[in-house]
Amino acid sequence: MKDTIVLYPALESGHLMSMVELGKFILTQNPSFSITILILTPPNNKHTPLSPQEQYIASISATFPSIHFHYIPPITFTTTLPTHLQSIDLSHQSTHHVHNILLSISKTVNLKAVILDFLTYSVYQITTKLEIPTYFYFTSGATVLFTFLHFPIVHQKATKPIKDLHMPLEFPGLPKNLSTDDYPDEVSDSQSKECKVLLDSSNTVRECAGIIVNTFDGIEGEVTKALNEGSCFLDGTTPSIFSVGPLITSCYGGDENGCLSWLDSQPSQSVVFLSFGSMGRFSKCQLNEIAIGLEKSEQRFLWIVRSELHLDNLNLDELLPEGFLERTKEKGMVVRNWAPQGAILGHGSIGGFVTHCGWNSVLEAICEGVPMIAWPLYAEQRLNRLILVDEMKIALKVTQLEDKFVTAAELEERIKELMESNNGKEIRERVLKIKTSAKEARGGGGSSLVNLKKLEGLWRDASSNNLSPNSPFNFH
Repeated sequence: MKDTIVLYPALESGHLMSMVELGKFILTQNPSFSITILILTPPNNKHTPLSPQEQYIASISATFPSIHFHYIPPITFTTTLPTHLQSIDLSHQSTHHVHNILLSISKTVNLKAVILDFLTYSVYQITTKLEIPTYFYFTSGATVLFTFLHFPIVHQKATKPIKDLHMPLEFPGLPKNLSTDDYPDEVSDSQSKECKVLLDSSNTVRECAGIIVNTFDGIEGEVTKALNEGSCFLDGTTPSIFSVGPLITSCYGGDENGCLSWLDSQPSQSVVFLSFGSMGRFSKCQLNEIAIGLEKSEQRFLWIVRSELHLDNLNLDELLPEGFLERTKEKGMVVRNWAPQGAILGHGSIGGFVTHCGWNSVLEAICEGVPMIAWPLYAEQRLNRLILVDEMKIALKVTQLEDKFVTAAELEERIKELMESNNGKEIRERVLKIKTSAKEARGGGGSSLVNLKKLEGLWRDASSNNLSPNSPFNFH
């Protein structure tokens, strides 16, 4: 029977695709393994085979026959969590399905390990009782992982709400000006459900066999060292940390809007690319400010526009300032909702990237040597901005008002600084050096490849789990 690793990502595309890339990395080094990836099915799911995510899964299935996708049956549930955390409730309600799937899989393969996302942590209770070695894959970087694992200690010691602490977090390897102000909004209220489930997740992750992180020593080696030394815990113990990045999503989906063709006609490194992730949606007012800032910057641009859901029925002419598309048609291209981001960042005409600081987007930009303008929106993105701007110095920071609003004048100034100033040139030179270290991390003898081989040794040494369907751990 074949040695198999089961991967269980969160529902969100950034989490799912990053974990698929982990599966690919495992197989490229160990073709004898097989990978099974469990996929959550959202309630009221309208199956759209031509969606970018489904196209991605189809392309992986065609090129990696040892990767198998197993869709978890849909369930009906209600949640009060924000969109990017809903996988927590969905996976919790699906644990009985996962239990049955693991039992079924174990009849035909040697189940060596299960790798969970921190948002699917509720399955840990099952894998532990079934005595399956269980790891977590952290799709963000090591700095965010450190603050995530240390958060229960901050929460326990807090004498007032987290949002009112303004407490510096001074640890070896971490950014020097890191504080609780950089925490995600979701943990600012200690009594909220979001805060409680993230605390539960953090405490669960701490108990696992090891944590795999999508980063590499060239950018977060000191933080990884601090994690392995247990600096984030009072008792100085932590699971082993394995940095295996950068794992970035391979190009997928079509280019129906002709973004790449348009870029072919633009000068080298002349275009500013604006994209804010699948959940980075803006009000009409903010979209107007972005448009004005772009026009006044007089730079070439490619902008992926995502509006708030209730505005989806409006076309671009209705969403953006009157005459904007006509006035900027010689210098700019505006696309609704989706474009092949990886391929765009790899195009020679791209000279800068305005990003929401999602970690997948950050790694894609680093691997292509593209300097950034950091505009965080939600989750851990403020922490990522701190790493990019203050530590790595490969991004400029936009000043946001209290409601995260960015003015046209601010965006205009930052774009001009990135594309025209000496500071922008220095940022570009730094990110090109980091691009080289990213490539080296996964090459022969690179730190990420060494860490993967350590993991493989642990998995091969693990006893096989051919579980009986009469297992005492029945969760019905």
